[in-house]
Amino acid sequence: MKTFEGKTALVTGSSRGIGRSVALRLGQEGARVAVHYRSNEAAAKEVVAAIDAAGGSAFTIQAELGVPGDAEALFDQFDRIADGLDILVNNVGAEPAEIGIGETTEGGFDAVFAVNVKAPFFVTKQAMSRLRDGGRIVNISSGISRSASSQPEYVTYAMAKSGLDTLTAALAKQLGPRGITVNTVAPGLVETEPTAAKLFSEEARQFAASLACLGRLGQPEDIAAVVAFLASADGGWVTGQWLDASGGMLL
Repeated sequence: MKTFEGKTALVTGSSRGIGRSVALRLGQEGARVAVHYRSNEAAAKEVVAAIDAAGGSAFTIQAELGVPGDAEALFDQFDRIADGLDILVNNVGAEPAEIGIGETTEGGFDAVFAVNVKAPFFVTKQAMSRLRDGGRIVNISSGISRSASSQPEYVTYAMAKSGLDTLTAALAKQLGPRGITVNTVAPGLVETEPTAAKLFSEEARQFAASLACLGRLGQPEDIAAVVAFLASADGGWVTGQWLDASGGMLL
């Protein structure tokens, strides 16, 4: 029997990057996966096709997160296809378009918090009535939430991800009596489409790899493996935790 046989998972922002790898991993291990996307329907359908080809099951749901009514819109679509939820992965996030406190406008500040804090808060609120006892919530944060001084220009992003970390701790206490675990996974620099601009040259790639104790760049599959553990029965005694998944980049 596969690890997640009979389970239903929802992974926000799963048409690309870390979310895509998480959706693929859960689907390949037996979960029925709701692949959420904002605008790239073709990419989301590719994820579904890959899961189907591996013998799993998946479907797409579209919603823009970080806008009023986003969580309701997300679950309106989810409920048409699925009956109940076992695994929620709050993966969707957005880095700031305005860098540094001196350049940040109120609108830019609000945009960062809308996607990184408000959206997962209300998605989780909606999910709680659908989440079966013994379920799992995994929030994808960032190492910068504990090391903001390393990149002070990303102050709003660090603040927002710290808020998500606080949500993890609060929900772990609240949902523990139902056997539901809630944890944070904090990647370092992972080689994905969104980080391509930071890894623009071989020199930049080598420098980034040198920051990790393990001497290489993180891959989306590395993060997916950590999420899969926390979502599994083997991770059932771990809750309320912030798990560094940076390859030692933060040491």
